[in-house]
Amino acid sequence: MDRLKVDLGARSYEIVIGSGVLKDLGVLLRSLGQASRIMLVTNPTVNDLYGEQLRAGLGVDDKHLILGMIPDGEEYKTMEHALRLIDLAVEHHFDRSSLIITLGGGVIGDLGGFVAAIYQRGIDFVQVPTTLLAMVDSSVGGKVAVNHPRAKNMIGAFHQPRLVLIDTATLKTLSSRDYRSGLAETVKYGIIADRDFFSFLQENAELINRRDETVLQHAIRRSCEIKAAIVEDDERESGVRAILNLGHTFGHAIETCCGYGTYRHGEAVAMGIVLAARLAHRLNLLDTAEKERILALMDALGLNLPIPNLPPQKWLNVMSQDKKVRHGRLRLVLPTAIGQVVIRDDIDPALIEEFLSRPD
Repeated sequence: MDRLKVDLGARSYEIVIGSGVLKDLGVLLRSLGQASRIMLVTNPTVNDLYGEQLRAGLGVDDKHLILGMIPDGEEYKTMEHALRLIDLAVEHHFDRSSLIITLGGGVIGDLGGFVAAIYQRGIDFVQVPTTLLAMVDSSVGGKVAVNHPRAKNMIGAFHQPRLVLIDTATLKTLSSRDYRSGLAETVKYGIIADRDFFSFLQENAELINRRDETVLQHAIRRSCEIKAAIVEDDERESGVRAILNLGHTFGHAIETCCGYGTYRHGEAVAMGIVLAARLAHRLNLLDTAEKERILALMDALGLNLPIPNLPPQKWLNVMSQDKKVRHGRLRLVLPTAIGQVVIRDDIDPALIEEFLSRPD
């Protein structure tokens, strides 16, 4: 097992990484204290693959463990499904000593974590991510949310988990599309904070594509280290944490305009990273060689995807409703070099609209 600590004082927690560690969840939870009731939030696909294994590792009887099943897909990350889980918690007399465990990808983690944040003003939850994207990004940092029809993750909270358990063996059953989706967030960390890590990803692209376990374990650990350091410095995104949004302003708009579920979140982020690199180059913030390195790695990992042909004004309107807007000014995270980014809120919207009409 690899163990990392996210140091947030009273809200600190561990990230535990290893292959075959689902069976150890019960032991890890007992070190955190006894839960009166546990809700396992998952989806049918993941439950069929890993639900029984996780339940066996917990070692609790059916009286204390209930199943909160959510359909598979971003389109189900809604208030409606959050309320269904809350109804289930009320029906089974959950109290503030109860616990939610999320077993699945980012949709399950976000939704289950959001319910934990608002039920009785906050109960404990544990993240058990089973997708690469959730392992390297959404399971760490305490952002939990559901989507609004007009804007992604618009309804949410900051609510840190008590533990993140990453079993890399679950990646073996991940579809090729979902696996590549998670790689986009991994590349993001190299661009925003660690040039050496970016080079590692370049040098090991073939092994990454083959899901080499040793290379993946390092990539997951380094991604979590970078995110943990940023979250420790800025838990509630009042400053530096905003750099984690590289690619997300464009990406969230793609997801919203095209309909939730049309693209995987990581696919939209991959497109957003490419667009951010191209816009930064057009603004003379990023030189040609650095832009080409970014695009080459995206190509090598199968992430340089066709950008959907959206009306620029519609795209810009959706971006203007993004959570990252401040005082009516759209903020974009743009790379200035591999390992460095800048947050800009002074770019003329007309220039952005023109760029979106010719983003290549």
